[in-house]
Amino acid sequence: MELGLDGKVAVVTGASKGIGLAITRSLAEEGAHVVAGALHGSEELDLLGERFSVQSVRVDLTDPAGPHRLVEDAVGRHGSLDILVNNVGAVRPRVDGFLSVTDEDWQGTLTINLLAAVRSLRAALPHLVRGAPSSVVTVSSVNAFLPDPVVIDYSAAKGALTNLCKALSKEYAARGVRINTVSPGPVQTDLWLGDDGVAATVARTGAGTPAEVAANAAAQSPTGRFTTPQEVADLVLFLASARAGNVTGSDFVVDGGLVSTV
Repeated sequence: MELGLDGKVAVVTGASKGIGLAITRSLAEEGAHVVAGALHGSEELDLLGERFSVQSVRVDLTDPAGPHRLVEDAVGRHGSLDILVNNVGAVRPRVDGFLSVTDEDWQGTLTINLLAAVRSLRAALPHLVRGAPSSVVTVSSVNAFLPDPVVIDYSAAKGALTNLCKALSKEYAARGVRINTVSPGPVQTDLWLGDDGVAATVARTGAGTPAEVAANAAAQSPTGRFTTPQEVADLVLFLASARAGNVTGSDFVVDGGLVSTV
C-alpha cells in the first residue's frame, strides 16, 4: 500500500529504541524526513541517519523547553512540519503499593507521559495547521482504560493523555489536523523486558524470574504473545498517512486481545 509519506517532515519523540525507533525507521523507509528526539540517542539512530533523512536530536523531553527545541529544530531544518508522533514515555512498577508513590514520583510520571506530549503539541500545532492536512499520532497505552495498581501513576497519566488527544482532535479537525492515539498492551521493548523493566522489577518481589513474569503477562492475551514494536509502527504510519484521511479522534488498541470489553 502506498502511504504517500515521501517527502513529509516528521518529529518522533522517544525515538532511540523500541517503538520510537521502529516508527522512525518505518517513516524513513517511506521517504519521510524524520527528526528523532531522544535523551541519549542511540547507535541504531545514527545508522539510520547514514542511510536515510534521519536527524538524531539529543533532547531532554522532561525539560519544559525540550519539546519546543525539538520541533523548532525540525522546522528550521526542513521549513515545515507534517507529522508529530508523541511516543516518549516511561513506567516504574509500584510494587510497594499506592502509599509508596510520592509527589516526586507522580510529578516524574506525569511529566514524561503527559506533559512532554502537551508541550510537543503546543509547539507543533501552529506548524501543523500551516501545513495542513497534517497528522498527530500519540502512543498511549491500554492502561489508559485498564487501570492497574502496580502502575497506578502511569495508568492515570496515560488516561489523561488519551483524553487530551481526543479533546484536541475536536478543536483541530476543521483546521486540517487529524489527532489519533494508539494504545498498545505489553510490547517487546526494554520498558517490559529490559534489566530494569516491568518484568524484572516485578520478579524482584518474588513473583518468579523475569522470563516467567513476562510469560505470564503474555498468556493473558488470547494471542499468547507480546506485540512487536514494528506492529505498533505499522499502525502509526497508516494513521499518519493520507490513507487515514477521515480518521481522527480515535484510539486503536494493539494488545493481542488483552482487553476483553467492547
